[in-house]
Amino acid sequence: MNKGFRTNSRARSAEPALIRFWGVRGSIPAPGPGTVRYGGNTSCVEIRADGQIIILDAGTGLRLLGRHLLAEAKEQPLELTLLLTHTHWDHIQGLPFFSPVYQPQNHLRVLGYEGARHGLAVVLAGQMATPFFPVRLREVPANVRIRELKQRRFQIGPVRVQARPANHPGKCVGYRLFTSCGSVAFFPDHEVPVADDAGAPGRIPAPAANRAMIQFLHGADVLIMDTQFDAEEYRQHRGWGHGCMDAVVELALQAKVKTLFLFHHAPDHDDAKVARMLARARRIVARRKGSLRVNAAREGMTVILPPAGRAGGGADAATNG
Repeated sequence: MNKGFRTNSRARSAEPALIRFWGVRGSIPAPGPGTVRYGGNTSCVEIRADGQIIILDAGTGLRLLGRHLLAEAKEQPLELTLLLTHTHWDHIQGLPFFSPVYQPQNHLRVLGYEGARHGLAVVLAGQMATPFFPVRLREVPANVRIRELKQRRFQIGPVRVQARPANHPGKCVGYRLFTSCGSVAFFPDHEVPVADDAGAPGRIPAPAANRAMIQFLHGADVLIMDTQFDAEEYRQHRGWGHGCMDAVVELALQAKVKTLFLFHHAPDHDDAKVARMLARARRIVARRKGSLRVNAAREGMTVILPPAGRAGGGADAATNG
């Protein structure tokens, strides 16, 4: 796997893409003995593909990624792109602790959409302003460029990206990244609209409301999606902007997604609860006789997308188990 610092097109075409989870929790960090297996850091996912290092969200998992990148680079310049889904705290609070921005040789490009009634740059700088943080964003030594996106289709080097609004309070989007090894969709905060059904309240996706999302996700190799609530919890939190796990699995089946990762684990869900939700998700797929593979995102988990055309292609999850 190339290190993402410098590469060439011939090398890119023969290399797999890599997805690594650095933060998988939602709302607030949840460290402690009950979250050791799946992890307590908030949203942050690294993608290496086609010579690019792309970071999805800047939750507290970004701190761990920063340490890893500096150790790997050995003082070589880093060229990084950070894609933000929105500016809620659990998706930006790792940025002040991202060590690559404190070294002048590094370059970080931050892409996202307008913060709630404020520009993206204003929101990101605000959390590092006095009295909240001792170093202001404009004072960090690295070259940090913030670009507020206006279009929903753009490129990160050879990687084609499409954005789509998510069903979540405020200005929030999800992304689908098209690489030479397949596509990855990322919706860490999204409530799947559900139909009112007496037999399974809060579980069945509403066809009309989800048609555009199904089309957007259709055939994705990997879908990383908000599954914060089980069906019972969702009945108490409908309209909060977070996903019911049952409905997300049904949505992924309808969209013919290949691999789904349960994500944005609730801060009050311990490892045993996440494992039970994963088991239920797999039972739903089995009952539907679907081919969808389901896993629960876990800090440190690595997923490999082989180059297109390689035998046995598809997302190979978990080099660490």
